[in-house]
Amino acid sequence: MQHYLIQIIVFQLLFLLVYELFLKKETFFTYNRAYLLITPVIAILLPLLKIPFLQSAIPAETFTILPEVLVGGSGEVQSSLTSSPVAPEADQNINWWLLAYSAGFLFNLGVFFHKFRILKQLFSHEPILNTGKMKIIEVPGSTIACTFYNTVFLGTELSEKEREQILSHELVHVRQRHTLDLLFFEFLKLVFWFNPLIYIYQARISTLHEFLADAGVVKNVEKQDYFQQLLNTAFNTRDISFINQFFNHSIIKKRIVMLQKSRSKTASKFKFLIILPLMLAMLTYVACSSGKSVSSHEAPPAPPETPVNDVSVTEDENLPIPFAVVEQVPVFPGCEDLATNKEQKECMSRKITEFVSVNFNTGLGKELGLTGINRIYVQFKVSKDGEVSSIKSRAPHPDLGAEAERVVNSIPDMEPAVHNGENVAILYSLPIVLNTPAPEPSEDGEGNQD
Repeated sequence: MQHYLIQIIVFQLLFLLVYELFLKKETFFTYNRAYLLITPVIAILLPLLKIPFLQSAIPAETFTILPEVLVGGSGEVQSSLTSSPVAPEADQNINWWLLAYSAGFLFNLGVFFHKFRILKQLFSHEPILNTGKMKIIEVPGSTIACTFYNTVFLGTELSEKEREQILSHELVHVRQRHTLDLLFFEFLKLVFWFNPLIYIYQARISTLHEFLADAGVVKNVEKQDYFQQLLNTAFNTRDISFINQFFNHSIIKKRIVMLQKSRSKTASKFKFLIILPLMLAMLTYVACSSGKSVSSHEAPPAPPETPVNDVSVTEDENLPIPFAVVEQVPVFPGCEDLATNKEQKECMSRKITEFVSVNFNTGLGKELGLTGINRIYVQFKVSKDGEVSSIKSRAPHPDLGAEAERVVNSIPDMEPAVHNGENVAILYSLPIVLNTPAPEPSEDGEGNQD
């Protein structure tokens, strides 16, 4: 989950950089509005997409390392701790990440409802106009000028000329449903409250709303008069991030500069195409990181020595599919009733561990004069027919390798892996650890006497 959230933030940062560097100063306000609304959603969805041709192209481990099996020792045959990973019970551990997220969510939810209480106070005044499609509400003793959805709030202290021009401006907000954009980002702020880029997105689109409204007004009034009004009139506004405010002191200069700016050339629209290679790069990264994350999650750490041999997988005429991208893993006998890939993988690991533990000749080490820990690495393939084949081994003694190959060769047939609707082969590496205790020294005085 953390990796997913980091991807979202990085992708949104890249989209915002494109906007800041190439699009913000253009007069394609409608296109920019669409860009600011769509790209944060794309950044959220891209990490969830699975593109088959990209995932198939990424390099992955050519085999999957099964959990290490420990045989021999002072007691009965055992398996290592990695053979049956047990997740800690949720009720025995506090999920601090979830706790922190929930606290932030509840805090921001409280802020959101506080803003609505302020808005409710504005709605408590009687409307002076209600056409069904829009309302105008006068706020006594105020110079407020703002919009929420289809309602325009105007202070009674505004002059008639000010009210006329402000109303033209606010009606653009109403017609273009700018409040919905701001509410959309309020929702994103609730869910992704920890992501500062959402707040930047909302600030950018709020500024863009003013550019859109100004552009609509100056079609019917003189620009010079409108500039003068922006410079000479100060309006009281409430600090509510999801209402459109006519007079926001922090962006007046930007509004005047944009009003004076000539219309961007049509060719400048090609700047929006920058998003295409950017998205392709993001998709490629998602495919690569997806493959890596699956591999690291499904396989235990690689053994300290290089396992098996250096035979290249590409030398096999039936090229195995990387385990990280296969759709259906091989199913070991007895694991057929399990529903998910994850459960079947865990079941297979457990069954192979049990099978090797029971069938390996643990006395072989003593027969060969070996003591202590001896590691054996076995590579094998579960073929398209579900048979165990292509068995190879590396061991400190040839007889240990031969014994490991014998045991693995006797593993029962499985249901083969399936990828893109066809049976495929999968390569595995199985580490086996033989523990042969050293013989106890004979006691003094013992021995054969005639």
